[in-house]
Amino acid sequence: MMSLRLRLSLTLGAAFALIWALAAAWMLSDLRNQMMFSLDQRLVASARMVAGLMEQLPALPTKGEGTHFSAEQLNVPGGMACQVSSLRGEILARSHTDPQQTLEAEKMGFHDQMIDGAPWRSFTLARGDLRITTADRQIEREALNMSILLAASVPVGVALLGCLCLLWLGIGQGLAPLNRMRDALMRRSADSLEPLQIQPLPSELQPLLDTQNQLFQRIGKTIERERRLTGDAAHELRSPLTAIKTHLQVARMTDGAARDQSLARAEEGADRMHRTLEQLLLLARVEGSLSFDDGVQCSAEQVAKLAIQDAASGDRQRIKLQMPSQFSSAPVQMPAVLSIAALRNLLDNALRHTPGDGAVELSLETTGNRARFLVRDHGPGIAEDDLQHLTQRFWRNGQSTGCGLGLAIVQAIVQRCGCTLRFDSRPDGLRVELTMPLQTL
Repeated sequence: MMSLRLRLSLTLGAAFALIWALAAAWMLSDLRNQMMFSLDQRLVASARMVAGLMEQLPALPTKGEGTHFSAEQLNVPGGMACQVSSLRGEILARSHTDPQQTLEAEKMGFHDQMIDGAPWRSFTLARGDLRITTADRQIEREALNMSILLAASVPVGVALLGCLCLLWLGIGQGLAPLNRMRDALMRRSADSLEPLQIQPLPSELQPLLDTQNQLFQRIGKTIERERRLTGDAAHELRSPLTAIKTHLQVARMTDGAARDQSLARAEEGADRMHRTLEQLLLLARVEGSLSFDDGVQCSAEQVAKLAIQDAASGDRQRIKLQMPSQFSSAPVQMPAVLSIAALRNLLDNALRHTPGDGAVELSLETTGNRARFLVRDHGPGIAEDDLQHLTQRFWRNGQSTGCGLGLAIVQAIVQRCGCTLRFDSRPDGLRVELTMPLQTL
Protein backbone atom coordinates (compact mmCIF):
# COMPACT_ATOMS: atom_id res chain seq x y z
CA MET A 1 0.00 0.00 0.00
CA MET A 2 1.22 3.48 -0.88
CA SER A 3 1.96 5.65 2.14
CA LEU A 4 -0.35 8.54 2.93
CA ARG A 5 2.51 11.01 2.67
CA LEU A 6 3.52 9.77 -0.80
CA ARG A 7 -0.11 9.69 -1.97
CA LEU A 8 -0.74 13.26 -0.79
CA SER A 9 2.54 14.43 -2.27
CA LEU A 10 1.80 12.88 -5.66
CA THR A 11 -1.76 14.19 -5.76
CA LEU A 12 -0.98 17.71 -4.59
CA GLY A 13 2.32 17.79 -6.49
CA ALA A 14 0.62 16.78 -9.75
CA ALA A 15 -2.07 19.43 -9.28
CA PHE A 16 0.59 21.97 -8.30
CA ALA A 17 2.78 21.12 -11.29
CA LEU A 18 -0.19 21.30 -13.66
CA ILE A 19 -1.15 24.76 -12.42
CA TRP A 20 2.45 25.94 -12.66
CA ALA A 21 2.79 24.45 -16.15
CA LEU A 22 -0.35 26.24 -17.36
CA ALA A 23 0.79 29.50 -15.79
CA ALA A 24 4.29 29.09 -17.28
CA ALA A 25 2.87 28.28 -20.74
CA TRP A 26 0.68 31.36 -20.55
CA MET A 27 3.61 33.52 -19.42
CA LEU A 28 6.02 32.13 -22.04
CA SER A 29 3.45 32.50 -24.82
CA ASP A 30 2.87 36.10 -23.84
CA LEU A 31 6.64 36.65 -23.57
CA ARG A 32 7.16 35.23 -27.07
CA ASN A 33 4.48 37.46 -28.52
CA GLN A 34 6.05 40.47 -26.83
CA MET A 35 9.46 39.43 -28.11
CA MET A 36 8.24 39.08 -31.70
CA PHE A 37 6.48 42.42 -31.40
CA SER A 38 9.73 44.03 -30.19
CA LEU A 39 11.69 42.53 -33.11
CA ASP A 40 9.06 43.81 -35.54
CA GLN A 41 9.30 47.24 -33.97
CA ARG A 42 13.07 47.07 -34.44
CA LEU A 43 12.49 46.54 -38.19
CA VAL A 44 10.15 49.53 -38.28
CA ALA A 45 12.59 51.75 -36.36
CA SER A 46 15.48 50.69 -38.61
CA ALA A 47 13.48 51.43 -41.77
CA ARG A 48 12.55 54.90 -40.52
CA MET A 49 16.14 55.56 -39.51
CA VAL A 50 17.41 54.58 -42.96
CA ALA A 51 14.70 56.74 -44.57
CA GLY A 52 15.91 59.76 -42.58
CA LEU A 53 19.51 59.00 -43.54
CA MET A 54 18.65 58.74 -47.24
CA GLU A 55 17.26 62.25 -47.18
CA GLN A 56 20.70 63.55 -46.05
CA LEU A 57 22.81 61.59 -48.57
CA PRO A 58 23.65 62.78 -52.10
CA ALA A 59 21.39 61.66 -54.91
CA LEU A 60 21.51 57.92 -55.53
CA PRO A 61 21.91 56.44 -58.95
CA THR A 62 18.70 55.57 -60.66
CA LYS A 63 20.02 52.67 -62.76
CA GLY A 64 22.54 49.96 -62.49
CA GLU A 65 23.43 47.48 -59.88
CA GLY A 66 22.93 49.98 -57.08
CA THR A 67 25.22 51.23 -54.38
CA HIS A 68 26.38 49.10 -51.51
CA PHE A 69 26.47 50.61 -48.05
CA SER A 70 27.72 48.96 -44.96
CA ALA A 71 25.39 48.28 -42.05
CA GLU A 72 27.27 50.87 -40.03
CA GLN A 73 26.77 53.53 -42.73
CA LEU A 74 23.01 52.93 -42.74
CA ASN A 75 22.88 52.54 -38.95
CA VAL A 76 21.34 49.07 -39.37
CA PRO A 77 21.81 46.65 -36.44
CA GLY A 78 23.98 43.61 -37.06
CA GLY A 79 22.26 40.59 -38.59
CA MET A 80 19.67 42.78 -40.34
CA ALA A 81 19.49 43.46 -44.07
CA CYS A 82 18.40 46.76 -45.59
CA GLN A 83 17.46 47.59 -49.20
CA VAL A 84 16.50 50.86 -50.87
CA SER A 85 14.61 50.59 -54.15
CA SER A 86 12.69 52.83 -56.50
CA LEU A 87 9.03 52.66 -57.30
CA ARG A 88 9.91 50.74 -60.49
CA GLY A 89 11.68 48.08 -58.42
CA GLU A 90 15.27 49.12 -59.23
CA ILE A 91 17.72 48.47 -56.40
CA LEU A 92 19.30 51.80 -55.54
CA ALA A 93 21.20 50.78 -52.41
CA ARG A 94 21.63 47.86 -50.15
CA SER A 95 23.57 47.08 -46.97
CA HIS A 96 24.37 43.47 -47.72
CA THR A 97 25.62 41.11 -50.33
CA ASP A 98 24.04 38.08 -48.68
CA PRO A 99 21.49 37.04 -49.65
CA GLN A 100 22.15 37.62 -53.33
CA GLN A 101 18.41 37.56 -53.99
CA THR A 102 16.78 40.94 -53.61
CA LEU A 103 14.21 41.59 -50.93
CA GLU A 104 10.61 41.74 -52.06
CA ALA A 105 9.43 45.34 -51.71
CA GLU A 106 6.11 45.31 -53.54
CA LYS A 107 3.96 44.97 -50.41
CA MET A 108 3.98 47.64 -47.77
CA GLY A 109 4.31 46.76 -44.09
CA PHE A 110 5.33 43.39 -42.73
CA HIS A 111 5.82 40.40 -44.98
CA ASP A 112 7.23 36.87 -44.58
CA GLN A 113 9.24 35.69 -47.57
CA MET A 114 11.64 32.95 -48.61
CA ILE A 115 15.08 34.08 -49.77
CA ASP A 116 17.68 31.53 -50.86
CA GLY A 117 15.58 28.81 -49.22
CA ALA A 118 15.57 30.55 -45.83
CA PRO A 119 12.59 32.33 -44.24
CA TRP A 120 12.93 36.10 -43.66
CA ARG A 121 10.75 38.65 -41.92
CA SER A 122 10.68 42.02 -43.75
CA PHE A 123 9.15 45.45 -43.38
CA THR A 124 8.74 47.90 -46.28
CA LEU A 125 8.33 51.65 -45.79
CA ALA A 126 7.45 54.07 -48.65
CA ARG A 127 9.09 57.48 -48.37
CA GLY A 128 8.65 59.68 -51.46
CA ASP A 129 9.99 57.87 -54.52
CA LEU A 130 11.89 55.39 -52.39
CA ARG A 131 11.00 52.13 -50.73
CA ILE A 132 13.06 51.15 -47.74
CA THR A 133 12.92 47.46 -46.83
CA THR A 134 14.46 46.03 -43.66
CA ALA A 135 14.57 42.31 -42.92
CA ASP A 136 16.10 39.73 -40.61
CA ARG A 137 16.24 35.95 -40.66
CA GLN A 138 13.48 34.00 -38.93
CA ILE A 139 16.01 31.48 -37.60
CA GLU A 140 17.88 34.26 -35.81
CA ARG A 141 14.63 35.64 -34.42
CA GLU A 142 13.64 32.16 -33.15
CA ALA A 143 17.12 31.58 -31.67
CA LEU A 144 16.91 34.86 -29.78
CA ASN A 145 13.40 34.10 -28.67
CA MET A 146 14.40 30.58 -27.52
CA SER A 147 17.32 31.90 -25.50
CA ILE A 148 15.05 34.36 -23.73
CA LEU A 149 12.40 31.69 -23.09
CA LEU A 150 15.03 29.34 -21.68
CA ALA A 151 16.37 32.09 -19.46
CA ALA A 152 12.85 32.72 -18.18
CA SER A 153 12.03 28.98 -17.80
CA VAL A 154 14.97 28.12 -15.57
CA PRO A 155 13.79 30.20 -12.59
CA VAL A 156 10.26 28.81 -13.03
CA GLY A 157 11.55 25.22 -13.04
CA VAL A 158 13.76 25.82 -10.03
CA ALA A 159 10.89 27.47 -8.17
CA LEU A 160 8.61 24.52 -9.02
CA LEU A 161 11.13 21.97 -7.73
CA GLY A 162 11.61 24.03 -4.58
CA CYS A 163 7.85 24.17 -4.01
CA LEU A 164 7.56 20.39 -4.47
CA CYS A 165 10.32 19.84 -1.91
CA LEU A 166 8.62 22.21 0.51
CA LEU A 167 5.33 20.39 -0.16
CA TRP A 168 6.96 17.03 0.71
CA LEU A 169 8.44 18.45 3.90
CA GLY A 170 5.21 20.23 4.82
CA ILE A 171 3.10 17.09 4.39
CA GLY A 172 5.58 15.16 6.50
CA GLN A 173 5.38 17.79 9.21
CA GLY A 174 1.58 17.82 9.01
CA LEU A 175 1.45 14.03 9.44
CA ALA A 176 3.80 14.09 12.42
CA PRO A 177 0.90 13.93 14.96
CA LEU A 178 -0.29 10.72 13.30
CA ASN A 179 3.18 9.28 13.69
CA ARG A 180 3.20 10.28 17.36
CA MET A 181 -0.17 8.59 17.83
CA ARG A 182 1.13 5.45 16.11
CA ASP A 183 4.27 5.41 18.27
CA ALA A 184 2.20 5.90 21.43
CA LEU A 185 0.00 2.93 20.49
CA MET A 186 3.00 0.75 19.69
CA ARG A 187 4.55 1.49 23.09
CA ARG A 188 1.42 0.46 24.99
CA SER A 189 1.15 -2.98 26.52
CA ALA A 190 -1.47 -5.42 25.28
CA ASP A 191 -3.67 -5.04 28.38
CA SER A 192 -3.35 -1.26 28.71
CA LEU A 193 -6.72 0.48 28.28
CA GLU A 194 -5.93 3.93 29.70
CA PRO A 195 -6.96 6.93 27.56
CA LEU A 196 -4.35 7.99 25.03
CA GLN A 197 -2.86 11.43 25.74
CA ILE A 198 -1.07 13.20 22.86
CA GLN A 199 -0.24 16.90 23.04
CA PRO A 200 -0.20 19.04 21.00
CA LEU A 201 -2.72 17.63 18.54
CA PRO A 202 -4.41 19.36 15.56
CA SER A 203 -8.15 19.89 15.80
CA GLU A 204 -8.71 17.59 12.79
CA LEU A 205 -7.18 14.64 14.67
CA GLN A 206 -8.90 15.32 18.00
CA PRO A 207 -12.10 13.40 16.98
CA LEU A 208 -9.92 10.42 16.00
CA LEU A 209 -8.21 10.48 19.39
CA ASP A 210 -11.56 10.83 21.19
CA THR A 211 -13.00 7.90 19.23
CA GLN A 212 -9.92 5.80 20.03
CA ASN A 213 -10.25 6.58 23.74
CA GLN A 214 -13.99 5.79 23.65
CA LEU A 215 -13.11 2.44 22.06
CA PHE A 216 -10.64 1.76 24.88
CA GLN A 217 -13.35 2.65 27.37
CA ARG A 218 -15.89 0.31 25.76
CA ILE A 219 -13.34 -2.50 25.60
CA GLY A 220 -12.50 -1.92 29.26
CA LYS A 221 -16.16 -2.09 30.24
CA THR A 222 -16.63 -5.26 28.20
CA ILE A 223 -13.60 -6.93 29.77
CA GLU A 224 -14.71 -5.86 33.25
CA ARG A 225 -18.21 -7.15 32.59
CA GLU A 226 -16.87 -10.47 31.40
CA ARG A 227 -14.57 -10.75 34.38
CA ARG A 228 -17.41 -10.02 36.75
CA LEU A 229 -19.66 -12.48 34.93
CA THR A 230 -16.98 -15.17 35.09
CA GLY A 231 -16.37 -14.55 38.77
CA ASP A 232 -20.06 -14.44 39.65
CA ALA A 233 -20.80 -17.53 37.58
CA ALA A 234 -17.96 -19.47 39.19
CA HIS A 235 -19.22 -18.47 42.63
CA GLU A 236 -22.86 -19.20 41.78
CA LEU A 237 -22.17 -22.59 40.19
CA ARG A 238 -19.89 -23.74 43.00
CA SER A 239 -22.81 -24.20 45.42
CA PRO A 240 -25.02 -26.46 43.22
CA LEU A 241 -22.00 -28.47 42.11
CA THR A 242 -20.98 -29.00 45.72
CA ALA A 243 -24.55 -29.95 46.64
CA ILE A 244 -24.83 -32.39 43.73
CA LYS A 245 -21.53 -34.02 44.68
CA THR A 246 -22.60 -34.28 48.31
CA HIS A 247 -25.99 -35.83 47.48
CA LEU A 248 -24.40 -38.31 45.10
CA GLN A 249 -21.92 -39.36 47.79
CA VAL A 250 -24.79 -39.83 50.25
CA ALA A 251 -26.73 -41.85 47.66
CA ARG A 252 -23.71 -44.09 47.14
CA MET A 253 -23.44 -44.83 50.84
CA THR A 254 -27.17 -45.37 51.56
CA ASP A 255 -30.04 -47.48 50.31
CA GLY A 256 -33.79 -47.23 50.14
CA ALA A 257 -35.67 -44.00 50.75
CA ALA A 258 -32.56 -42.05 51.82
CA ARG A 259 -30.83 -42.97 48.57
CA ASP A 260 -33.85 -41.94 46.46
CA GLN A 261 -34.12 -38.65 48.33
CA SER A 262 -30.41 -37.85 47.77
CA LEU A 263 -30.72 -38.63 44.07
CA ALA A 264 -33.80 -36.40 43.79
CA ARG A 265 -32.00 -33.51 45.45
CA ALA A 266 -29.00 -34.04 43.19
CA GLU A 267 -31.35 -33.88 40.20
CA GLU A 268 -32.87 -30.64 41.53
CA GLY A 269 -29.35 -29.18 41.84
CA ALA A 270 -28.57 -30.20 38.26
CA ASP A 271 -31.79 -28.59 37.03
CA ARG A 272 -30.95 -25.39 38.90
CA MET A 273 -27.43 -25.34 37.42
CA HIS A 274 -28.89 -25.96 33.95
CA ARG A 275 -31.26 -23.00 34.31
CA THR A 276 -28.41 -20.81 35.55
CA LEU A 277 -26.24 -21.72 32.56
CA GLU A 278 -29.09 -21.01 30.14
CA GLN A 279 -29.65 -17.61 31.73
CA LEU A 280 -25.93 -16.85 31.59
CA LEU A 281 -25.78 -17.71 27.88
CA LEU A 282 -28.83 -15.57 27.14
CA LEU A 283 -27.37 -12.64 29.10
CA ALA A 284 -24.07 -12.93 27.25
CA ARG A 285 -25.87 -12.92 23.90
CA VAL A 286 -28.05 -9.93 24.80
CA GLU A 287 -25.11 -7.86 26.07
CA GLY A 288 -22.97 -8.87 23.09
CA SER A 289 -23.32 -7.98 19.43
CA LEU A 290 -25.12 -11.14 18.32
CA SER A 291 -28.24 -10.65 16.23
CA PHE A 292 -31.61 -12.04 17.34
CA ASP A 293 -33.54 -10.91 14.26
CA ASP A 294 -34.95 -14.07 12.68
CA GLY A 295 -37.66 -12.31 10.66
CA VAL A 296 -40.47 -13.35 13.04
CA GLN A 297 -42.79 -10.52 14.10
CA CYS A 298 -45.19 -10.68 17.02
CA SER A 299 -47.87 -8.31 18.15
CA ALA A 300 -48.13 -7.27 21.79
CA GLU A 301 -50.95 -9.78 22.33
CA GLN A 302 -48.88 -12.62 20.88
CA VAL A 303 -45.91 -11.64 23.04
CA ALA A 304 -48.10 -11.76 26.16
CA LYS A 305 -49.61 -15.15 25.33
CA LEU A 306 -46.29 -16.77 24.37
CA ALA A 307 -44.60 -15.41 27.51
CA ILE A 308 -47.44 -16.81 29.66
CA GLN A 309 -47.08 -20.18 27.96
CA ASP A 310 -43.32 -20.29 28.67
CA ALA A 311 -43.56 -19.04 32.26
CA ALA A 312 -46.57 -20.97 33.53
CA SER A 313 -45.05 -24.41 32.73
CA GLY A 314 -48.48 -25.93 32.15
CA ASP A 315 -50.23 -24.02 34.99
CA ARG A 316 -51.65 -21.08 33.04
CA GLN A 317 -54.41 -20.55 35.60
CA ARG A 318 -52.01 -18.71 37.91
CA ILE A 319 -51.48 -15.87 35.36
CA LYS A 320 -54.48 -13.63 34.70
CA LEU A 321 -54.25 -11.73 31.40
CA GLN A 322 -56.23 -8.50 31.18
CA MET A 323 -56.54 -6.72 27.83
CA PRO A 324 -58.74 -3.79 26.73
CA SER A 325 -61.31 -4.22 24.02
CA GLN A 326 -59.37 -1.97 21.67
CA PHE A 327 -55.61 -2.23 21.24
CA SER A 328 -53.08 -1.97 18.42
CA SER A 329 -52.27 -5.04 16.36
CA ALA A 330 -48.93 -3.60 15.20
CA PRO A 331 -45.91 -5.85 15.79
CA VAL A 332 -43.37 -4.88 18.40
CA GLN A 333 -40.28 -3.17 16.99
CA MET A 334 -37.74 -5.60 18.44
CA PRO A 335 -36.81 -9.27 17.98
CA ALA A 336 -39.65 -11.53 19.09
CA VAL A 337 -37.23 -13.76 21.02
CA LEU A 338 -36.13 -10.85 23.22
CA SER A 339 -39.60 -9.42 23.79
CA ILE A 340 -40.93 -12.82 24.88
CA ALA A 341 -37.85 -13.50 27.06
CA ALA A 342 -38.15 -10.15 28.86
CA LEU A 343 -41.84 -10.60 29.70
CA ARG A 344 -41.35 -14.28 30.59
CA ASN A 345 -38.62 -13.41 33.12
CA LEU A 346 -40.90 -10.82 34.73
CA LEU A 347 -43.67 -13.42 35.01
CA ASP A 348 -41.24 -16.03 36.40
CA ASN A 349 -40.11 -13.56 39.04
CA ALA A 350 -43.70 -12.69 39.95
CA LEU A 351 -44.71 -16.37 40.22
CA ARG A 352 -41.70 -17.11 42.40
CA HIS A 353 -42.61 -14.34 44.89
CA THR A 354 -46.36 -15.04 44.97
CA PRO A 355 -47.08 -17.43 47.87
CA GLY A 356 -48.91 -20.71 47.38
CA ASP A 357 -51.14 -20.86 44.37
CA GLY A 358 -51.75 -17.11 44.29
CA ALA A 359 -52.42 -15.47 40.95
CA VAL A 360 -50.20 -13.11 39.01
CA GLU A 361 -51.88 -10.34 37.05
CA LEU A 362 -50.67 -9.26 33.60
CA SER A 363 -52.37 -6.29 31.96
CA LEU A 364 -51.72 -5.05 28.44
CA GLU A 365 -52.56 -1.76 26.79
CA THR A 366 -51.23 0.14 23.74
CA THR A 367 -50.93 3.88 23.49
CA GLY A 368 -49.56 5.47 20.34
CA ASN A 369 -46.49 3.54 19.24
CA ARG A 370 -45.82 1.88 22.62
CA ALA A 371 -47.09 -1.33 24.21
CA ARG A 372 -47.33 -1.30 28.02
CA PHE A 373 -47.17 -4.51 30.06
CA LEU A 374 -47.90 -4.35 33.79
CA VAL A 375 -46.97 -7.42 35.88
CA ARG A 376 -48.30 -7.56 39.46
CA ASP A 377 -47.59 -10.22 42.04
CA HIS A 378 -49.13 -10.69 45.49
CA GLY A 379 -45.93 -11.25 47.42
CA PRO A 380 -44.58 -9.35 50.41
CA GLY A 381 -43.04 -6.62 48.27
CA ILE A 382 -39.48 -5.34 48.32
CA ALA A 383 -37.89 -2.74 50.54
CA GLU A 384 -37.42 0.68 48.95
CA ASP A 385 -33.65 0.49 49.39
CA ASP A 386 -33.50 -2.84 47.56
CA LEU A 387 -35.24 -1.67 44.37
CA GLN A 388 -31.97 -0.36 42.95
CA HIS A 389 -30.41 -3.83 43.27
CA LEU A 390 -33.15 -5.76 41.45
CA THR A 391 -31.42 -5.71 38.06
CA GLN A 392 -27.95 -6.58 39.36
CA ARG A 393 -26.50 -9.94 38.44
CA PHE A 394 -26.93 -12.71 41.00
CA TRP A 395 -28.55 -10.36 43.51
CA ARG A 396 -31.31 -12.00 45.53
CA ASN A 397 -33.16 -11.09 48.68
CA GLY A 398 -33.45 -13.61 51.47
CA GLN A 399 -36.75 -15.05 50.19
CA SER A 400 -35.78 -15.65 46.54
CA THR A 401 -35.02 -19.11 45.18
CA GLY A 402 -33.93 -18.04 41.69
CA CYS A 403 -30.47 -17.62 40.27
CA GLY A 404 -30.54 -13.83 40.28
CA LEU A 405 -30.22 -13.37 36.49
CA GLY A 406 -33.82 -12.97 35.30
CA LEU A 407 -34.20 -9.23 35.96
CA ALA A 408 -30.60 -8.57 34.84
CA ILE A 409 -31.52 -10.08 31.48
CA VAL A 410 -34.65 -7.92 31.32
CA GLN A 411 -32.54 -4.82 32.02
CA ALA A 412 -30.07 -5.77 29.26
CA ILE A 413 -32.94 -6.26 26.78
CA VAL A 414 -34.43 -2.90 27.80
CA GLN A 415 -31.14 -1.12 27.14
CA ARG A 416 -30.60 -2.88 23.82
CA CYS A 417 -34.09 -2.47 22.31
CA GLY A 418 -35.22 0.96 23.49
CA CYS A 419 -37.71 -0.28 26.09
CA THR A 420 -38.44 1.12 29.54
CA LEU A 421 -38.61 -0.71 32.89
CA ARG A 422 -40.06 0.63 36.14
CA PHE A 423 -40.59 -1.00 39.55
CA ASP A 424 -43.21 -0.02 42.10
CA SER A 425 -43.19 -1.91 45.40
CA ARG A 426 -46.29 -1.80 47.61
CA PRO A 427 -47.35 -3.73 50.72
CA ASP A 428 -49.62 -5.95 48.64
CA GLY A 429 -46.99 -6.86 46.07
CA LEU A 430 -44.54 -5.63 43.45
CA ARG A 431 -45.69 -3.97 40.24
CA VAL A 432 -43.35 -3.98 37.25
CA GLU A 433 -44.09 -1.87 34.17
CA LEU A 434 -42.42 -2.80 30.87
CA THR A 435 -43.00 -0.81 27.67
CA MET A 436 -41.93 -1.86 24.18
CA PRO A 437 -41.87 0.14 20.93
CA LEU A 438 -44.38 -0.73 18.20
CA GLN A 439 -43.90 -0.50 14.47
CA THR A 440 -45.88 2.14 12.64
CA LEU A 441 -48.43 0.63 10.27
